[in-house]
Amino acid sequence: MTDSATAARRPGEQALAELGLGAPALSPADASPHTFPGGGRWRTEIPSCEGPEALAVVLKESSRLDVPIHRISQGSGVWMLTDDEITEMVDATNERDIELCLFTGPRGTWDIGGSVRTDSRGGGLRARGHDAVAGCVEDAVRATELGVKCLLVADEGVLWTLHRAREAGIIPADTTLKVSALIGPVNPAAYAVYERLGADSVNVPSDLTLDHLTEIRRVSAAPMDMYIEAPDDLGGYIRMYEVAELIRRGAPLYLKFGLSKTPGIYPYGHHLRDLTLSTARERVRRGRLALDLLARHGVDGDMAPLGSRLPGELNRFPAAS
Repeated sequence: MTDSATAARRPGEQALAELGLGAPALSPADASPHTFPGGGRWRTEIPSCEGPEALAVVLKESSRLDVPIHRISQGSGVWMLTDDEITEMVDATNERDIELCLFTGPRGTWDIGGSVRTDSRGGGLRARGHDAVAGCVEDAVRATELGVKCLLVADEGVLWTLHRAREAGIIPADTTLKVSALIGPVNPAAYAVYERLGADSVNVPSDLTLDHLTEIRRVSAAPMDMYIEAPDDLGGYIRMYEVAELIRRGAPLYLKFGLSKTPGIYPYGHHLRDLTLSTARERVRRGRLALDLLARHGVDGDMAPLGSRLPGELNRFPAAS
């Protein structure tokens, strides 16, 4: 007989069943059939790690709280870091076999264009004009020459350009390209297009429903990133109690441990140091809370091996010029 203390269960399941309020059985048809290459259905990511000092805090706290980390990402951009700072971050993450992901810039919200400040938000984060695309490519070349293996993008044209650059050997072939939550797709057709444009993981908005995740998984196996807790500028959603079902529906899935109720820190500078370090520490703690919840529900298995970073075989548009 299965031990009820360790059997996989949903939140509140046993108590609600005793009260006659049990939920319907989960449908196998809703589950994602996909995994990461090498096995595992989920990886972890700590976002908004804005420099070597914040990275050191994250690594120390992850060791203290025993939070496994597959990827650490930064949001201010390659251009906000010196070569020495990038090299220090590369060395520290390589030592722990963690993928480091830096944002390419510039982006529309920091541009002089006025449409992004209208009620419609105009082109949003996207790169405005040739020079903005060129700046993103400059960031990508510089970062990869310094050893960065993952680039974060917020523009479809930049994504396609960097994918072509990867295919042409301008940046290393094993560079991974990650689509930002700031332009994340909200339907399966769009998700599939990002995959074909060169995305190796795609950050979807945290307000997608469980059914939306199932719809996406019917057309694409590209790894998905999702804030389990989203920053306020992305909605502030907290989906901690859904984490097991998010994995079941959305695998292969990066669990991103963001933080609500905190001011924005992009672009980072030392005037934001105390806030950045304290929030970095708390993001790791939020990760521990999510992992504890998975363990209590008996569904903490199927984590991808630490050190794994590649997305597996994906569908692409032909990269010919």
